[in-house]
Amino acid sequence: MTFLQNSPTIHRTLLHNSFPQKLPTSRSPRRDAVSFTVKASQEPSASLTSQDTQGRRQVIAIGTTAPLVFLMNQHSNSFAAENKKGFLSVLDKKDGYSFLYPFGWQEVVIEGQDKVFKDVIEPLESVSVNVIATGKQDITEFGSPQEVAETLIKKVLAPSNQKTKIVEAKEQDVEGKKYYQFEFIAKAPNYTRHALSTVSIGNGKFYTLTTGANERRWEKMKDRLHTVIESFKIFDV
Repeated sequence: MTFLQNSPTIHRTLLHNSFPQKLPTSRSPRRDAVSFTVKASQEPSASLTSQDTQGRRQVIAIGTTAPLVFLMNQHSNSFAAENKKGFLSVLDKKDGYSFLYPFGWQEVVIEGQDKVFKDVIEPLESVSVNVIATGKQDITEFGSPQEVAETLIKKVLAPSNQKTKIVEAKEQDVEGKKYYQFEFIAKAPNYTRHALSTVSIGNGKFYTLTTGANERRWEKMKDRLHTVIESFKIFDV
């Protein structure tokens, strides 16, 4: 999906050159052709509900990821475990961040993204984390929440052929660290995605977490997606 296939070159250029300088307009010509690999996530011991779609997700998750569980546990720098009912947690000790994602989503590998989990049935339902180096010390050095949201959405988080609208942009202070959070809508010719993002700076890195869903499922998913975005935390490493 194009919303997950952002060019790492574009994102790096954005941070080094575009606040406040003007961003380049070129984009990766292969955004719609990036392949992904499904990775395993641990299952919680208790089932969630008996709804058919969630049952299908469990069957698919078991069938596609069971052979990879041992290898993932041996080599991954992150740790996933049940945390809040209906969610799994990711703790990345190497890059210094953690967040929750809904049970049933599967980890996939996408070039330019540090971590991606997505629903195997509803492909627009996903969460991605991007981490790149920066010389800035605080997110406010890039501008206001509205300014950062506009730049990221226009140049990184949505393809140039999509019409975007910012619903809200705000600043939050969590344990002395500033985070910018914003909600936006991106309209493509054949679908509309409703998304949430949070960005912050720590450990000499610029962190971006984005999650979202198809607009037709927003009312059903919004509480879970807000849980994902609110759960994102950066810690010193």
